[in-house]
Amino acid sequence: MQLTPHFSLSEFTRSAKATALGLDNTPTPMAQTNLLRTAQMLERVRAQLGGHAVIVTSGYRGREVNQAVGGATSSDHQAGQAADIQVPGFGKPYDVAKALVPHLDALGIGQLAYESDGASQWVHVSTRVQSKPVNRVITIAVGRGTYLGIQHV
Repeated sequence: MQLTPHFSLSEFTRSAKATALGLDNTPTPMAQTNLLRTAQMLERVRAQLGGHAVIVTSGYRGREVNQAVGGATSSDHQAGQAADIQVPGFGKPYDVAKALVPHLDALGIGQLAYESDGASQWVHVSTRVQSKPVNRVITIAVGRGTYLGIQHV
């Protein structure tokens, strides 16, 4: 099912972990509605970044899938409100995050996080606006801490 011109539902629900563990990763009707909004936000991100392809590396995660990948219990992924992305045609995830920060409101990004686990990096974008503005733009160095703004880690 195509959500928007460049994003399909299957891109958001694809999960190697779910497949390996035999877990169902079918979104709830509410999550599917949220995924449409998330895909629309990613269309705006794609346009902002010069039309370069946006690759969704993690989208919707049902509760069991989220738990299996070690996601936070309050993760926006579970509601269909978040995606982890890379845009190789534009640049490294750090460059993507820095380029998006000035345009959060226009793009409909409620939270932007540059994340790194040491081996790989990605950009987390969510349509849910954070209750604490300080958490809107952050850097997460998995296992090492969370920092305000977009930082080299």
